[in-house]
Amino acid sequence: MSDDPDRDDEDDRSVDASGTFRFETRAIHAGQEPDPETGALMTPIHANTTYEQDAPGEHRGYEYSRTANPTRTDLEANLADLESGTHARCFASGMAAINTVLNLLESGDHVVAGDDVYGGTHRILTQVFEGYDVETTFVDTTDHEAVAEAMRPETELVWVETPTNPLMNVNDIEALSAIAHEGEALCAVDNTFATPYLQRPLELGADVVCQSLTKYLGGHSDTIGGALVVDGDGLDERLGFYQNSVGATPGPFDSFLVLRGTKTLPVRMDRHCENARELARWLEAHEAVDRVYYPGLESHPQHELASEQMDDFGGMLSFELDGTLEQGSTVVSETEVFTLAESLGGVESLIEQPAAMTHAAIPREERLAAGLSDGLIRVSVGIEHVDDMKADLQRAFDAAL
Repeated sequence: MSDDPDRDDEDDRSVDASGTFRFETRAIHAGQEPDPETGALMTPIHANTTYEQDAPGEHRGYEYSRTANPTRTDLEANLADLESGTHARCFASGMAAINTVLNLLESGDHVVAGDDVYGGTHRILTQVFEGYDVETTFVDTTDHEAVAEAMRPETELVWVETPTNPLMNVNDIEALSAIAHEGEALCAVDNTFATPYLQRPLELGADVVCQSLTKYLGGHSDTIGGALVVDGDGLDERLGFYQNSVGATPGPFDSFLVLRGTKTLPVRMDRHCENARELARWLEAHEAVDRVYYPGLESHPQHELASEQMDDFGGMLSFELDGTLEQGSTVVSETEVFTLAESLGGVESLIEQPAAMTHAAIPREERLAAGLSDGLIRVSVGIEHVDDMKADLQRAFDAAL
């Protein structure tokens, strides 16, 4: 795509497999029909734990809500459609979804993952699954030769984030999927930063898409959730076994809130992207800013790939001042429009310092080696007026410098 914020209504990537409805329409309607008994337009919140059976073992599709709940079923159908998949499984958090993918592994298996993945992903791989004799090699996943060299006969999974958290590196999903498949491994892509509105990894060869529903898909900072989407029955059945057996499933109210969020995902993401583009350009030109990480900038090393792989560049960016951990801490503590908080993807703008917050679990030496400096600041650009964001950051810069 070009840097023009206007989306092309004739873009085939926004049309479903039948060629009937575009993404914006499917976000509102996919997987949902008015309630057949009452005509209720919104999916009801089915606050049930158990369901009547017609005879022992003969139920009407639902028997216990850990296994399946009608509200969750509608959300899963909606997400599968938006991600161009056939099946989706929802979980109580994004980490529960990641854990379920890792549950596919066995003792002695090997994982290849990016060296700047989300801190929670790094923690579960190194501090939980290493205890189960699952080893992970962290590499620069923008370097395809390094990824190929990291593959082993026992490699069963290549874990990809794109754009990455927090350095906004853009990984070539098609190329990394091919490397994984050549090694007879699965390729899983964390699509949280892009959302299916901007990027659909299954269309590019990935086997599993992971989403933190807490972020853009929920969109209002009021619910926690995760999802996995696949294209095909076999892998879905394996994931479904762990979803039910481990039981980290969302309740009906959380499922309802995410369904509410997906309806407005396109209009919110358009504003997130518009604001982030303008803010990134302002930061890049600012004398106090040393470097800006945003794939929508022509200076970004993977700008061309992002233009081809994504429909827009997202609402997340990071930047560095030419300063210290303490200086960065002052900046993030002095803002008013930007709230100092972890998480991202809500309508409000958030600001945080990865070294002290979201990525604090990663040893400092590893962080620095991966390019995550002490003074790095990550911003989730909301949908407020961008001029207020600029003025807010300027006040914070003045206080710190």
